[in-house]
Amino acid sequence: MTTGGPALVPGRGELSQAVVDALRGGRPPGYSADAATRADPWGEDLQLALYLLYELHYRGFREVVGEREWDPELLRLRGFLETAVLDALRGELRDAPDRVADAFGPLLVESADPTGSTSHYLERRGTLWQLREYAALRSLYHLKEADPHLWVVPRLTGRAKAGMAAVEYDEFGAGRAEDVHARLFADLMADLGLDPAYGRYLKHAPAPLLATVNLMSLFGLHRALRGALVGHFACVEVTSSPGSRRLLAAMQRCGAGPAAERFYAEHVEADAVHEQVVRREVIGGLLADEPGLEADVAFGCAATVLLEGRLSAHVTGAWDRNESALRLPLPPAA
Repeated sequence: MTTGGPALVPGRGELSQAVVDALRGGRPPGYSADAATRADPWGEDLQLALYLLYELHYRGFREVVGEREWDPELLRLRGFLETAVLDALRGELRDAPDRVADAFGPLLVESADPTGSTSHYLERRGTLWQLREYAALRSLYHLKEADPHLWVVPRLTGRAKAGMAAVEYDEFGAGRAEDVHARLFADLMADLGLDPAYGRYLKHAPAPLLATVNLMSLFGLHRALRGALVGHFACVEVTSSPGSRRLLAAMQRCGAGPAAERFYAEHVEADAVHEQVVRREVIGGLLADEPGLEADVAFGCAATVLLEGRLSAHVTGAWDRNESALRLPLPPAA
């Protein structure tokens, strides 16, 4: 049976259009033999194709039957694309630290040069239209916030499992549906005059944004990459509280609304605590159980920093030119 997920979007090249056609037509994807190896791993075509394939493991698409999640030909194509992305990441990060202390050390100190940081940009000189663009972009993750990281819980034991479950419990509202962080972000979007429907702004999102969301799914769906997912999650938690403080200030300065302010206010407080739990219990517990995963944890952190930096450069570069950072313009606020 079909799902209640978002609608499919048009492809952006041979690979993504092959996925769209396969999902829409109920058939295997048709693409040339070397398409995946020739494609730019960070380009619009490959990143959208990978995002569409990963979305089958979340809410799916309204035109697509749920059974396609485990279609062997779609999984085969996904494997080709994942290999291209991992090879590119490992190539770019060949000189990155392989020890946790070295990977996370720079994140614990406020940068003296925040050039290119989206949160610094928005805090200091962001406008309401830029806040709306930022929220539309981030909605592709925040409307399923913490879902990709939940996949790692069955792959952990002891302190690491308990710590991860404790943080995820908070992310999902501590048992209160109205406090689920994805719900809080939907309320933020409504305050900004955006459509809070899940996946609504996929067609607006450029490849650098898709790559940040795909990274979580890539790490989450592979047990062999559990260390990298823990590194990714820890990186997010370490940087979230100061970044959220800056974004809260931007929301307040621009009069974004109480729900918009609440989302970031919640993250300033909660993620300051989460950072300590993740560093001490999740990373500490994982490496106590499996010390051989330290390089993977460091890799997950470095990969996150790399792709988030690339996204920030794309967004702030467009705004510096007084251009939209989106592929398509947003409609006016409701």
